[in-house]
Amino acid sequence: MSGNTRRWWKESVVYQIYPRSFNDSNQDGIGDIPGITEKLDYLKELGVDVVWLSPVYDSPNDDNGYDIRSYTTIMDEFGTMEDWEMLLAEMHKRGLKLVMDLVVNHTSDEHAWFAESRSSKDNPYRDYYIWREGKQDGPPNNWESNFSGSAWEYDRQTGEYYLHLFSKKQPDLNWENDALRKDVYSMMNMWLDKGVDGFRMDVINFLSKEPGLPDNPHAAPGELASGADFFMNGPRMHEFLQEMHAEVMAGRDVMTVGEMPGVNELQAIDYTEEERKELNMVFQFEHVDLDSGPGGKWDVLPFSMPKLRENLSKWQYALMEKGWNSLYLNNHDQPRLVSRFGDDQTYWYQSASMLAIMLHMMRGTPYVYQGEELGMTNVRFKSIDDYEDIETLNMYKEKRAAGVSHDALMEKIYSKGRDNARTPMQWDDTEHAGFTAGTPWLAVNPNYPRINAAQALKDPDSLFYVYQKLIRLRKEHDIIVYGDYELLYPDSETIFAYKRRLGNKQLTVCCSFSDQVLEPVDTGEGTVLISNYQRKTSGRMSLQPYEAVAVLSERS
Repeated sequence: MSGNTRRWWKESVVYQIYPRSFNDSNQDGIGDIPGITEKLDYLKELGVDVVWLSPVYDSPNDDNGYDIRSYTTIMDEFGTMEDWEMLLAEMHKRGLKLVMDLVVNHTSDEHAWFAESRSSKDNPYRDYYIWREGKQDGPPNNWESNFSGSAWEYDRQTGEYYLHLFSKKQPDLNWENDALRKDVYSMMNMWLDKGVDGFRMDVINFLSKEPGLPDNPHAAPGELASGADFFMNGPRMHEFLQEMHAEVMAGRDVMTVGEMPGVNELQAIDYTEEERKELNMVFQFEHVDLDSGPGGKWDVLPFSMPKLRENLSKWQYALMEKGWNSLYLNNHDQPRLVSRFGDDQTYWYQSASMLAIMLHMMRGTPYVYQGEELGMTNVRFKSIDDYEDIETLNMYKEKRAAGVSHDALMEKIYSKGRDNARTPMQWDDTEHAGFTAGTPWLAVNPNYPRINAAQALKDPDSLFYVYQKLIRLRKEHDIIVYGDYELLYPDSETIFAYKRRLGNKQLTVCCSFSDQVLEPVDTGEGTVLISNYQRKTSGRMSLQPYEAVAVLSERS
């Protein structure tokens, strides 16, 4: 089946809400569900179609809600199930759809299943998790957790180790167990029966582990190393997703997107081709890993536009006929896009708007992360004590113990730390940016008096209205959703340009990644759909610093 089959989720724009940081209605310093309901008219004005809500389930908050204690209960600090039901009703009343986060690679170690599982080796829930005996007085293998340290935790009660690819409070579920899978599908059906419009599935391609859980053979003796080759895209992944589709999604018109670290474009086609009945689209990580050096995420490389252009184009070409792309440049785990790929100082507005136009004119479903439409930036807190993210704190502790200086580590955190995305939403220029009247759980970015929603809504030329126009254009022009993709100027060091084609129409998009005026490009004669310099004429033009322009024309 062609990738041009019409689907509502292809034509939608998704807005991600990180609830802790969005809007606090009861002034306890933590964003909550009633706070989201208060701001639905803001989202409606922006024009988005779908809200993806990061986890709001009951959790001890070791990893900010991605460690779930109960899949069927709302976290106290976010509100009640009644609050959630009101949110859903108010969203549907406004024509907004709700996609919930699904975290089923692991649970919290406080989940009832795990309490049973660790109680004895013959408990019926023992096999819901992955338990192994140690070897030579150490863990079962040499895998390293994604949050530093061994991926195994010894449990005295039964004298065995359990696997945790993330925090030790996030034990991995054993998807080889039929009863576990049945319980997960039952829980998913419960949420869909309540009216949810789909799921974003956390690290979903980690579910199938290589039988035997072998050591990483490339690690030095006694050293830890990633076991990714043995738990990403494992041997039963397609079987599990097809079973999930049959048991949960079949007969329902819902949206599914799988977060899949380590997935390549050919694997993504298999995961998202409609006939295979697995997922609608995936979040791949290649483009947001381009600035990771040989030492991983915290080994930060300088930004390279040609590498970004090459990677995004590879994915555009690969999924043009089969499958579907998700389009994103930031989320709750990634730095702010204008700080990472643009210039968040001198050309803040120009580079933020250019990046938006570049992404939204591509083929795929665009995702807007809260505050992106305002141009929110990375943050530079002075002290490590100002940070909350477990990944950041674990890395800092481990590297400081190894002798790396505080200043060197803070620079890495300023570039890549997850709290860059998690500072509270900047609503206005009052104290704490209007997020709360209390003390926020994480400090607000000090630039909020300049960058905030109240200011943006008053300014007809603000970034908010650039996003609003991009979302509207998508609904008005099929070519933006369904057109083919062709890269232009592939050897330029500073220009990212491409064409989209559908029927007799052609869309030419030219974007400058330079703070200089560039040599002329040719957009062809046509109608300027959008420009961040209010450009009215098409054809040959010299691009201004961080300029973006999209021109629609007829093909002869």
